[in-house]
Amino acid sequence: MVLLTDGDFNVGIADPAKLKDFVADKRKTGIYLSVYGFGRGNYNDVMMQTLAQNGNGTAAYIDTFEEARKLLRDDFSGSLFPIADDVKIQIEFNPAVVSEYRLIGYETRMLAREDFNNDQVDAGEVGSGVSVTALYEITPAGAAPSSDPLRYGAPASAASPAGEMAFLKVRWKAPGATTSQLMQQAIPAGNTARDLATAPEATRWAVAVAAFGQKLRGDPWLLDSFGWDQILSLAQDARGRDEFGLRAEFVQLVRAAKDGRRQNE
Repeated sequence: MVLLTDGDFNVGIADPAKLKDFVADKRKTGIYLSVYGFGRGNYNDVMMQTLAQNGNGTAAYIDTFEEARKLLRDDFSGSLFPIADDVKIQIEFNPAVVSEYRLIGYETRMLAREDFNNDQVDAGEVGSGVSVTALYEITPAGAAPSSDPLRYGAPASAASPAGEMAFLKVRWKAPGATTSQLMQQAIPAGNTARDLATAPEATRWAVAVAAFGQKLRGDPWLLDSFGWDQILSLAQDARGRDEFGLRAEFVQLVRAAKDGRRQNE
């Protein structure tokens, strides 16, 4: 089911908690819900995200013709045809290589560690032609940490597999299945770039997008020295083959945010 709405629920079930439960109940019967929002004023983005997440769908906001074309033409199959249900990603970093880490984004999708193997816990869906990026910021072992070390923290294990930076686990269910399948893969410690400038194009683009989001929300972990100009330059250099102009549109968003903040200062 695809819901196009201005976000103002004033007919039928209007209570947010009841709406959430209603959508979750329908999800169990195989009915998925994606939500596309329009307009301003009464639009409730948090509610749209909540409904889509509980309905195993996607949530998006349409404010331009270009965005409508992207969502309703280019990306639409990913919303209509799920290929994996309840996808969970769990990564364990080798303390001999990584002293600390943080996941960027996904605040509303975080799961407890023990829920990874629990097939009763709902997680995200992946649609046809869709890719998912999980971006972590890490501090290498031996580098200055962002916080004081734990007094009783577990020391780096001498038994840690040599040459591994991390170990990745992914659980997923075939559409309609109740039992998950497990995929796992070690991540080599040597699979790194010397610096951001020499990183792959896809990595540089992901960092630019993540930095833009952190800049907009005033994330305290983003250095003041990494400002609008640095984000803009990074995005420009990582545009690559931009057949439909989507990355160029993102660059324009960064410019608009930069100019808007400057006018308000």
